[in-house]
Amino acid sequence: MDFQQHGYRATKPRARASPPSGGPLLFDDTSSGPPPMNSQNYYSSEYNMADASAGGQDPGVGSLFADPVASAAMMYGSSLANQGKDIVNKEINRFMSVNKLKYFFAVDTKYVMKKLLLLMFPYTHQDWEVRYHRDTPLTPCHDVNAPDLYIPTMAFITYILLAGMALGIQKRFSPEVLGLCASTALVWIIIEVLVMLLSLYLLTVHTDLSTFDLVAYSGYKYVGIIFTVLCGLLFGSDGYFVALAWSSCALMFFIVRSLKMKILSSFSADSMGAGASAKPHFRLYITLASAAFQPIIIYWLTTHLVR
Repeated sequence: MDFQQHGYRATKPRARASPPSGGPLLFDDTSSGPPPMNSQNYYSSEYNMADASAGGQDPGVGSLFADPVASAAMMYGSSLANQGKDIVNKEINRFMSVNKLKYFFAVDTKYVMKKLLLLMFPYTHQDWEVRYHRDTPLTPCHDVNAPDLYIPTMAFITYILLAGMALGIQKRFSPEVLGLCASTALVWIIIEVLVMLLSLYLLTVHTDLSTFDLVAYSGYKYVGIIFTVLCGLLFGSDGYFVALAWSSCALMFFIVRSLKMKILSSFSADSMGAGASAKPHFRLYITLASAAFQPIIIYWLTTHLVR
């Protein structure tokens, strides 16, 4: 076919002539493509820039720590923080010593079993004196006569759970009633401890009884409360009153014998000092009143659970 007749003209690719080597170039030759980029140099330059920017902060930070005034200020601030921490710990220990609190929870399984038997059957126990080692009372796990807070705490929680179960069996359970039961039990403990502290203060009785000791002796009643409620649920009203009488008598005997070693025995030591104004029969009244108050609280906290 003749391409020239149809208006087509055959063209042949021409080779691009290389620019003359001798004369100056008027324009850059871009026909051969962009020059290759050295990726290694590109990234290394960025890293160098980052290192340079990061390294620019080192002199300032180093000068901050090297400055003696700044170092002294930091040491002074840390000393102030430590002093504030010590003051806070001292104020906390003033009202509630953590070490004393740990002492009342130093129990084991053997002690718990012996203490529960002592609370329910105290009549055969002979030695009620708390033992000491170098003027420090032995921990509860080494002395069954030492007061603890583990049994009162667990008994209080068990009483709340047992009250919820008793109310549920009688179809009288509600969160409000259970909350009222728990708050009432807690308020009774607070009132009893405050009355004891006030009585000891007004009668100027010098004794080694602490607030934790009084809370412990006041909380032991919940063991008898649990026993009374269980007997009432299992055996009806007859079992309830028999258990109430037994637990009340056992608790009163336990309180009298335990507080006797703490309150009455301190009279001989106070008779030669400033505590001689507190007569022995006043101390006996405090002990008997604390013991006689226990059956009233037991009846008040259990009679609405057993019907």
